[in-house]
Amino acid sequence: MHVTLLSGPNLDLLGQREPEVYGTDRLSDHVRRARAVAEAHGWRLDHVQTNDEGALIDAVHDARGRSDALVVNAGALTHTSWSLHDALAAFDGVVVELHLSNPAAREPFRHTSVVAPVADGLVAGMGGLGYELAIEAAVRLVAARAHDGPGKEEP
Repeated sequence: MHVTLLSGPNLDLLGQREPEVYGTDRLSDHVRRARAVAEAHGWRLDHVQTNDEGALIDAVHDARGRSDALVVNAGALTHTSWSLHDALAAFDGVVVELHLSNPAAREPFRHTSVVAPVADGLVAGMGGLGYELAIEAAVRLVAARAHDGPGKEEP
């Protein structure tokens, strides 16, 4: 099984940029812990960080047919990128939206996510723990989908 972790613009500055909001851990620390959770479940984790919207979309396309799940921290693109929304909508696996902070408790422009309508779930406001929780959620959602079958509606 395989999960792709996607990190959008400015996440390469974690640990340096607004530590009062995002904490002091670097992106590599979050990825390391996420990878440990994936490996504990026997999964492989790939990580892509880019500051380029097109490259992030390409990473979603590359994951099609290769990854069982995507965990996406799209940064500010979460609120603006309809092209990312469309790419994620074309992904057949599980999609988990991830945020270190709680966007709903921040500036009004962060309250709307264009990722949410095409995501299976959301992990937000948990700081660095969110990376581990998002991988755990992806693993469990893939297992549930395999058990229940794709597209099965809940009662």
